[in-house]
Amino acid sequence: MMNHAGKSGAFARAFGALGLLLSVAATASCASGTPDAAKPENGEPASGGSAAKELQAEFVTGEGPKTIAEAKGKVVIVDFWATYCDPCRKSFPKYQELVDQFGGDLAVIAVSVDEPGDVSPEKIKEFAKETNVKFAVVWDKEHKTSKDYNPEKMPTSFVLDKEGNIRHTHAGYETGEEEKIAAEVKELLGK
Repeated sequence: MMNHAGKSGAFARAFGALGLLLSVAATASCASGTPDAAKPENGEPASGGSAAKELQAEFVTGEGPKTIAEAKGKVVIVDFWATYCDPCRKSFPKYQELVDQFGGDLAVIAVSVDEPGDVSPEKIKEFAKETNVKFAVVWDKEHKTSKDYNPEKMPTSFVLDKEGNIRHTHAGYETGEEEKIAAEVKELLGK
């Protein structure tokens, strides 16, 4: 017969294993890309050199351009993300640092692909607040923009030149990714 301390130790181990499984599942779902409803018909991600399609998403929070048209004349990072995505939580503050570094020459528009049944505008605002970002955050509730861009995984960012053409794509986020993006932004700004 197991004593009370043995039962609680077994419970703690089982609960810890469950937490690890949930963490792995969340990370795997984050890397798996957009929901099936968001897959484009041709199955190909938006490619470098092509004109970026206009965003069809609802503004939620933040400052700066909310559409490609509003951002004309700036280098733009269109970042597809989700509230369940841990790498997204790491990338957001780095993108804000880039906006601060390049001043008015760079805009970030963060496009949430969260399902309407899973989040609310308040939850998206809370994510932006927790990650200390000020750039525009929009919500692609109907996955129209996701279908146009077909991000490979969460997060995926598209770097656009001042004319609104896709020049670089970053599928996923790892520490140091912001340095690559900063170099691309400098090149596109001619600095």
